[in-house]
Amino acid sequence: MRDLLVLGTASAVPTRHRNHNGYLLRWDGHGLLFDPGDGTQRQLTLAGAAAHDLTWLCITHFHGDHCLGVPGVVQRIARDGVRHPVQAAFPASGARYWERLRHAAVFHDTDVIREQPVSGETMRLDTGDAPFTLTARRLNHPVQAYGYRLEEPDGRTMLPDELAARGVHGPLVGELQRRGQVTAPGGRTVTLEECSRPRPGQKAAFIMDTGLCDAVHALADGADLLIIESTFLDEDLAHAEANGHLTAGQAGRVAAAAGVRRLVLTHFSGRYDPGAEPRFAEQAAAAYSGDIVVARDLARVPVPPRRTP
Repeated sequence: MRDLLVLGTASAVPTRHRNHNGYLLRWDGHGLLFDPGDGTQRQLTLAGAAAHDLTWLCITHFHGDHCLGVPGVVQRIARDGVRHPVQAAFPASGARYWERLRHAAVFHDTDVIREQPVSGETMRLDTGDAPFTLTARRLNHPVQAYGYRLEEPDGRTMLPDELAARGVHGPLVGELQRRGQVTAPGGRTVTLEECSRPRPGQKAAFIMDTGLCDAVHALADGADLLIIESTFLDEDLAHAEANGHLTAGQAGRVAAAAGVRRLVLTHFSGRYDPGAEPRFAEQAAAAYSGDIVVARDLARVPVPPRRTP
């Protein structure tokens, strides 16, 4: 399963309709929780997710709407007895804030949280044997902030008819995948290219508080799913630029230039009431003709089906 559970969509201040930030990207048994704001523990429960679903905790920066849910999430991991490692990525420059959040109250602690502080302009995180890579890039915000990009390696899709035509079956198929060629029962050498086609790896990007910068475009490039802040409408561009944020139109232009397949707009300023939602989509659509989702709390957004070569 590959999908996004939207746990909250507000910016600095939660509203009656929008919780603080929180985004759970579920990817083949892994759960990457991005920017848990205040109330995330409850939102996980309402969305039908559990602490056991979490394998990553990724913080873009230490403004409260992106991290005040960390204490509850960590304590829930401990309380529920999660035994697998949970990697924690966060800006190294905010380590003191991480420590305060990580140990904000008295509880029976857990040793499964594995810290991976992020520094520099670009950093590739240690994902072990996970079926993806995870890269952080420095964004443009008044405090140090990072966006994250998940990438599945390219692979190949086996073609059953081509395998059968060449007499390759059973254990030979696995050997062909591992070695790139096998000797078929008739003595013929069969190559992987003859019996498969390229399978492009899928990509997802998560971009929160930032002004436009090169890192935004690099993170979004070719993403199947782009989750990106659109804090303001275009008429409030000056306010967005002054505070290191994006507008809906800017998010749409980023998605169009990057060839994104599904665009998820989120992190909405409390100055707009729910009736303004269509305007975010309209302004993004002025530049981007793909699928646009205006995020709502507790919504589920599937990762688009795999691209065909």
